Amino acid sequence: MTSLLATSAAGIATDLGRALREAFFMFWETLWPLVLGFGLSGAVQAFVSRRTMVRAFGDHRPAAVMRASAFGMASSSCSYAASAMAKSMFQKGADFITSLVFMFASTNLVVELGLVLIVLMGWQFAAAEFVGGPIMIVLLAAAGGLLLTPSVVRKARDHVAIATDSHSHGQEVDDGPTPGAPLRSRLTSPAQWADAATYTMADLTMVRRELVIGYVIAGLLAVLVPTGAWNALFLHGHGSWTALENAIVGPVIAFLSFVCSIGNVPLAAALWHGGISMGGVVSFLFADLIAAPLVLVYRRYYGWSVTVRLVLVFWAVMAVSGLVVGAIFSGAGLVPTHRSAQVVDPAFHWNATAFLNVAALFVFGALYWLYRNRTSLGGGAGYGRDPVCGMQVRVQEAPAVRSYMEAEFVFCSDRCADLFVAPPDRYAESAQVTTASQV
Repeated sequence: MTSLLATSAAGIATDLGRALREAFFMFWETLWPLVLGFGLSGAVQAFVSRRTMVRAFGDHRPAAVMRASAFGMASSSCSYAASAMAKSMFQKGADFITSLVFMFASTNLVVELGLVLIVLMGWQFAAAEFVGGPIMIVLLAAAGGLLLTPSVVRKARDHVAIATDSHSHGQEVDDGPTPGAPLRSRLTSPAQWADAATYTMADLTMVRRELVIGYVIAGLLAVLVPTGAWNALFLHGHGSWTALENAIVGPVIAFLSFVCSIGNVPLAAALWHGGISMGGVVSFLFADLIAAPLVLVYRRYYGWSVTVRLVLVFWAVMAVSGLVVGAIFSGAGLVPTHRSAQVVDPAFHWNATAFLNVAALFVFGALYWLYRNRTSLGGGAGYGRDPVCGMQVRVQEAPAVRSYMEAEFVFCSDRCADLFVAPPDRYAESAQVTTASQV
């Protein structure tokens, strides 16, 4: 019995080691696009005016939807931050559906997502994401106009007002620390680039948990789940019924996995490796916005009745978009026919990826230096740091503010503010505090 248990333990340890190795090399394969994508996202966030966004989202006509999509593509890819920003803009008068479009674009049409998809799964999946994203946004605008009726929107706005009234600091959104400055002078300002680097570090800090969970779960699924288990979950060989079932199941897996933001890409690679259709993969990738923790966030923002309707609309839009994309790529003969035995090659090679990763590490080092020296470079004016997730937040447009020990702390979302409350000492010591005299 003892020898049997020892053998079993040794086998489990070996499998876990293989899974962690697979997860690490998934991360290694995607290191340089992560650094490049988050670096570009940080730079854009430092130079884009939030006031412009709010003014541009007054309705959900085509022009406003296109503007919301463009602004979303230029924002952070963190699902929590995107949902908080959409709520904040809606609270300040933006159209509800257009705010949701912004949220969809900011998590599905960002540069870092496309780069990681290319490296980990192939250019076809990156193309599918960017083809399906606009389809999903059009469907959301159309379905939202029918199902998110004026009475539902009023209920959502009333709930947002009640939920945030006691924590509002009553300040209007401004254009950042240097409003009205010419773009050329801002592009040559060390302070602005220090702020951009801080956004990059903050975004990475925010999604580090999702990234780690996503890679580890993907490694476990790729190594430990047998092909037969995947075949039992996904239909195969039933033509259009297979595509339909896979597209419907994809968002369900996203809801249950608790993984959102860019962290669901390695999990998508594991699902593709396991046999899900291309449309199922795409619907799963789109469904990062209905992961279970985010559904609870929506409940706090808009109330249960609105949240249930939102999730059903999101699920339908994501599934239909995945189904349509799968049909388009299948009809065009662009669906990859090869599913490798491994998601990645779990070994080091001095190839183009390795050299790009080395270069990315140098870029990351430069960004980190700018971040660490932002104060001496003149950066940080008008900004605070969320003490829970680490996100850089413009003080005057913070979605939530809490007072503690005669100081004010700013947060990227109500979720982080709630976590801070119990207990605040856990976060307050290391947080950048914004006092009334600094605002």
